[in-house]
Amino acid sequence: MTTKLDRPLRREVTIADEPWVVTLAPDGLKLTRKGHRKGLELAWKALVSGDAALAVALNASLREVGRGARAAKREPHARKGPRRLA
Repeated sequence: MTTKLDRPLRREVTIADEPWVVTLAPDGLKLTRKGHRKGLELAWKALVSGDAALAVALNASLREVGRGARAAKREPHARKGPRRLA
């Protein structure tokens, strides 16, 4: 006999030598770094329907696009001449 999940259940796990918190709730699960609020959330319905795999692929592709934009921002701008202080 299993126990019904009627309130959030939190457990600490270690992933790549870092502490993470897994929260199992009636509506889904959440994985966050210990001491942080933002993390990865996944609804049970998305996991069962297969939408979770699609969401993972989409997030991975968006992160790659974001990395390219951040790298472009970090490149130094060409200076046209000496700066004057007023």
